[in-house]
Amino acid sequence: MSRLRVSAISYLNTAPLMWSFEHGSRREELREQFDVDYTIPSRCAQMLGEGSADIGIIPVAAFATVSSLRILSDVAIASKGAVRSILLVSNRPLDQIRTVALDSSSRSSAALIQILFAKHWNLDVRFAPVDPELDRMLANHDAALLIGDPALQVDRSRYLTWDLGEEWRSFTRKPFVFAFWAMRPGAAAEEEFARIGEVFSTSRDEGVRHIQELANEWTTKLTLSSAQIVEYLSENIHYHLDEENIAGMKLFFRYAAELKLLPPAPELLMGAEIETRNSVPASRF
Repeated sequence: MSRLRVSAISYLNTAPLMWSFEHGSRREELREQFDVDYTIPSRCAQMLGEGSADIGIIPVAAFATVSSLRILSDVAIASKGAVRSILLVSNRPLDQIRTVALDSSSRSSAALIQILFAKHWNLDVRFAPVDPELDRMLANHDAALLIGDPALQVDRSRYLTWDLGEEWRSFTRKPFVFAFWAMRPGAAAEEEFARIGEVFSTSRDEGVRHIQELANEWTTKLTLSSAQIVEYLSENIHYHLDEENIAGMKLFFRYAAELKLLPPAPELLMGAEIETRNSVPASRF
């Protein structure tokens, strides 16, 4: 069988998910089975939609916009409170914000901030997708949405910030799922589906056991200490697609559809085999 093409995200919060592929004892074996390409969240979804990847860690919004995807395993990037890496940043109070620059690399976070403004804060603002460079974003807009590693490195003493994971929890009393592994239809034989999913669950489990080693590695890439990275990966990110996280995800889909930010999402079927039905046509990512 030819190697399965995997589209992964090159952010700190996905590092534990890729442990087996990058550091584990089976990494050479896995490299013979999987061809891993690192990119940004929106590109992962696009690659699955266009068929240039077989498996991707997709932003949650892509589940409603890319046709016929199947949830591959019980792995997720989620938060049950403050997430730290999804921030609204501004120099002015919330009620004075009229325009928001959106980090263009994630449609899910863009939908989340629009839901919060409309339903949680009850404020009417305008949004514009831009490249994630904070000074430039704030030069032309009242506030900026930053995600991933740039958000983690924001100097919060200089700005007013709102943590979107924390705000979602305050509004809904539910966690938020940012991403999960999905496979495009026909990428592998049906009898291989569960085995492939177990590879990604095992990699997650191994990565969570090696948080300190990952922190030592990533402290050379980010302006964060090893202790800050350990705290972030251990306390702010939740890596399981459990029942509570699924409930939060369903509520997000409902609000996003109500506000016409996303089309209605397919039904989630959770069990021995996690699959979807009633898929919608591919949309923009």
